[in-house]
Amino acid sequence: MKQICVVGVGYVGLVTGACFADLGNRVIALDVDEERIENLKKGVMPIYEPGLEELVERNVRAGRLSFTTSYKEALDGTEFAFIAVGTPSGVNGEADLQYVASAARSVAENMTAPLILINKSTVPVGTGDWVADIVKRSQPEGIDFSVVSCPEFLREGSAIGDFMHPHRTVLGSLHREAAEKVAQLHLPLRAPIVITDLRTAEMIKYASNAFLATKISFINEVADICEALGADVKEVAAGMGYDKRIGPMFLDAGLGWGGSCFPKDVKALAYMAEEKGLDPKILNHAMEVNYDRRAVVVKHVAQMLGGLKGKTIGLLGLAFKPNTDDMRDAPSIDIAQDLTTDGATVRGYDPVAMENAARILPAVNMFDDPYQMAKGCDALIVVTEWNEFKQLDLKRVKDLMKQPVIFDGRNIYDPAYVRELGFTYRGMGRGFNGNG
Repeated sequence: MKQICVVGVGYVGLVTGACFADLGNRVIALDVDEERIENLKKGVMPIYEPGLEELVERNVRAGRLSFTTSYKEALDGTEFAFIAVGTPSGVNGEADLQYVASAARSVAENMTAPLILINKSTVPVGTGDWVADIVKRSQPEGIDFSVVSCPEFLREGSAIGDFMHPHRTVLGSLHREAAEKVAQLHLPLRAPIVITDLRTAEMIKYASNAFLATKISFINEVADICEALGADVKEVAAGMGYDKRIGPMFLDAGLGWGGSCFPKDVKALAYMAEEKGLDPKILNHAMEVNYDRRAVVVKHVAQMLGGLKGKTIGLLGLAFKPNTDDMRDAPSIDIAQDLTTDGATVRGYDPVAMENAARILPAVNMFDDPYQMAKGCDALIVVTEWNEFKQLDLKRVKDLMKQPVIFDGRNIYDPAYVRELGFTYRGMGRGFNGNG
């Protein structure tokens, strides 16, 4: 049994700590937020993630997972310390590394034996060298340590499965022996392990996320072309996806990407490129296409209703994606604000994100049930592709609405079926020709 410290019990840190504990390790999860740690000790999760509460509870009960605010306690007897703190976007899109720096200093000041410090947070290329320098300068007395980059590739809503069944584990270090020890921790996952240098490992993370984000923006631009030419982007994407060089994933046209990873990682990579005098045209265009989607929705709904002033619009879904309560950079935020600015009354429903959404969108009237929300609405916009929306009783929805208008921002419905029910329907790139 290895003893592991995980610094930061946010999304990445809590999932990482709980999963390593479930693999039989002794894990001490640390955070400077006392309220968050006290809640975790009581079994209250800071985030919604399917299966996470049960995983944490099981491993706490087994004595493999514990929580603390004390670096001294967390590092006592620890061989591996993961840094999994937030790296939000700065003013110009650069990654804000203040929490990484604070964690590195605190580890250096409290370590009493050699350890391997592992960057799990998404950090700019070169951060591993910078962290090593911080630790050297902050140690009261020189103790051996190594820095390893081990970027995370977790998707919100399926994070536990992604951790336990990864496509690959990427490790980067200037010390091969340290990387191989971290590789040993990951062997039970039975996935390919890539060992490289620090900067290359850091770059793999950014390049991966930027590519996936660009793939989404590409299919969204294709959706606009499909709409103009009368083609159906759903069928186009399906036909493309059979090509093994392309693959079917991340080809769902819709409202684009949001959340905590793609927006800040694409911005950060573009910023790094520009700092070196480069012009990242593809990255910048991918971001432009993505954020245009939100305004496009509002424009189309206004066209369908003959204007938005005095209209009541319901948003089906508020979180940036299903199976999470994460509202960071969610398309619903911009859409709701634009609708309100144009004179509409906005309603919202989400299976798990309404508490978080209410703090960000105080002007949106929240409902506990999608049918209650639909009553008296002039239009509904599908914003998040929750499974429960795919199975709504649309006949009942139609009878409740003031006007039976649906804008399907995630293309979850069959246009012919919805129109047959009597709705005015429009999707994203579904060959709309002005006839409803």
